[in-house]
Amino acid sequence: MVKGYAAKEPGGKLEVLEYDLGPLGDHQVEVKVEYCGLCYTDISMIDNTLGVSFYPLVLGHEVIGTIKAVGSSVKGREIGQRVRVGWSSASCMSCEFCLSGDHNLCASNVPTVLGRYGGFAESLYAQAEWVSPISQELDPEAAGLLLCGGITVFNPLIKFNVKPTDHVGVIGIGGLGHLALKFLDAWGCEVTAFSSTPEKEVEAKKFGDDHFINSLDVDALSKVANSMDFIISTTYSPVDWSSYITVLRPRGWMVQIGIPFEPMQVSVLSLLISQKSVTGSPTGSPVTMASMLNFAARRMPGNQMLFSSLPMTSDGCSRVLMEVNITTFQI
Repeated sequence: MVKGYAAKEPGGKLEVLEYDLGPLGDHQVEVKVEYCGLCYTDISMIDNTLGVSFYPLVLGHEVIGTIKAVGSSVKGREIGQRVRVGWSSASCMSCEFCLSGDHNLCASNVPTVLGRYGGFAESLYAQAEWVSPISQELDPEAAGLLLCGGITVFNPLIKFNVKPTDHVGVIGIGGLGHLALKFLDAWGCEVTAFSSTPEKEVEAKKFGDDHFINSLDVDALSKVANSMDFIISTTYSPVDWSSYITVLRPRGWMVQIGIPFEPMQVSVLSLLISQKSVTGSPTGSPVTMASMLNFAARRMPGNQMLFSSLPMTSDGCSRVLMEVNITTFQI
């Protein structure tokens, strides 16, 4: 039997719940939770914003812990190893996407908190391939935030071959945007932050931007036309997408990782003329996750606690933190 924090109804408070994880699968490992970050997706799941939640709901998909037990067919994982579990905890391991290293695109991909018990608990189960060791150089208390928000902004750098010589824009400086600035700065890029809140300029500089532009300033946007190779959009709010398409250089890419509340209105002609592209990007595969953690350990070892000090901009996150009375979940 395992104890965890569960929401028992949509919008409900987190309460202690005892439940049975059932038998450990042959290809699974049991991870004893040491730390678990809090993601805004957890809030959306509590409130059933997407209409896919099942209750009682044990959240938490930014898990750092140690392996407590291994299934009979598991190889390369040992009891006592410190590991991580992110948004996904299983995939089919036999489709073209799993076999080519894009496990996160598998049609049978299993989210850690969708119809399963997550990491706000003493332990959880996950497929061994999705549970990989983390470097001793990473601060385990801070590293959890890399496992959802971090991989979401890091995955496009790998999949779209962003170069250290590129000029990259980041739309929206709140959570995902902070992490994007941090990674892009360490990647070596020239970085421009776009925000409709001018007061965020100071913290954007702290996290690594080279330039700051008020996204409501039409003249400021026009001055950077055709200047950026790549744009990462983290915003959930509707914006003038055409203005940002103009900011891209020919053959430039804009990747959307936030989920806008309204459909994106983009002129096809503006894309055709200069061969510009707009796409989306989910979280990453176990391979990309491992690359990200190794990169963070190698290039940002002295700044890990910055990840755990990201501004808490969401009222929903503050609500849950008050309920469990802790900043980083530890049971």
